[in-house]
Amino acid sequence: MTREIVLDTETTGFDPDKGDRIIEIGCVELVNHLPTGKTLQLYINPEREIPAEATAIHGITNDFVKDKPVFSQVYEEFLEFVKGGILVIHNAEFDMKFINWELRLVGHEPIGWNMVLDTLGMARKAFPGSPANLDALCRRFGIDNTERTYHGALLDSELLAEVYLELLGGRQHGMSILSGNAKGSKGTSQAIIKDRPMREPRAHAPSEAELQSHAAFLDKLNDPLWKKLG
Repeated sequence: MTREIVLDTETTGFDPDKGDRIIEIGCVELVNHLPTGKTLQLYINPEREIPAEATAIHGITNDFVKDKPVFSQVYEEFLEFVKGGILVIHNAEFDMKFINWELRLVGHEPIGWNMVLDTLGMARKAFPGSPANLDALCRRFGIDNTERTYHGALLDSELLAEVYLELLGGRQHGMSILSGNAKGSKGTSQAIIKDRPMREPRAHAPSEAELQSHAAFLDKLNDPLWKKLG
């Protein structure tokens, strides 16, 4: 069984070294690359003001987070949810920088990069030179992101879970169609096998007119190989 946690964060800015903090964490659990329905969404009081330009991106206001718990009150719940799973993150360097900064502040060891998979690198390798942000990948794979008025950690994690599946090759892994494991259903994966009728080989001999046309074409060439083989 492969357990992965698709993860995203929203923050007050771009750099924890300059005092920026996490204000939302969103997680979606995958087992064997498919969502189980288990999610985690944590809103966090960053213990500082959220700049207006950050609110314009994610829609989270100072008033909204003022009564939310601080990171030290929720980090154990977060670690328990992600325990034992590989973190699947788009542009992982950004999110892991913040997560590990917050973990160090509460005296916890950082999460190692061996537990992280970056879908941005996957997308750039699959589609070199093409836009690789989440919106662009949703458009490429036909994933509905019309609800994404603002960036939100849980919503973006749910979208990324679908993008990740497409980056892996879609729902038809290994050239077999999975039955009974679509979202919201239960069952065992199995290949759908179709009976294909046997067809007799068809003749592919050239007609006399085609042979004459070919011979006329060869006469125009300088020492053609086909005449030597004939």
